[in-house]
Amino acid sequence: MEHTPVNESTVRLEPGDTAPDFTLDAADGTAVNLHQTLKTTGRRVVLYFYPAAMTPGCTTEACDFRDNLRDFEAAGFTVLGISPDTPDKLAKFRDKEGLTFPLLGDPDKSVMRSYGAFGEKKNYGRVVEGVIRSTFVIDTDGTVRNAFHNVKATGHVDRVRRELGV
Repeated sequence: MEHTPVNESTVRLEPGDTAPDFTLDAADGTAVNLHQTLKTTGRRVVLYFYPAAMTPGCTTEACDFRDNLRDFEAAGFTVLGISPDTPDKLAKFRDKEGLTFPLLGDPDKSVMRSYGAFGEKKNYGRVVEGVIRSTFVIDTDGTVRNAFHNVKATGHVDRVRRELGV
């Protein structure tokens, strides 16, 4: 199913833009801050936005990141996933699928909106408001290096790996 953004007034981060900073609660109850993560780890971040934990497409994408996590880490990347789910639901998702990277909850969708990952899109021919599946690669200085908008869950992680040479 193709989700096409229909509202061009939505923020749309592109390479070279500064990644908006945020602090969100993770599935394990800790607060994760993007810029602090970049600063303390010295690693780039692969930040991906997905619509809902425990749904088929989101499970496929999360498991693909899980299965390739060692390669991302070896290449100097930290993977973070963000959805509008609560930390409790994210913890269930993490445990059910054996996910070993932080899952962050953005229930008010403010972080998603700041990245252009929430807004109007077409879903089965209808205009709806929702999560626009997107991934951003953020360099250690907080600059967006790569932006993948409106992606499909299946095959997306392989595309990110190819683009990054991972």
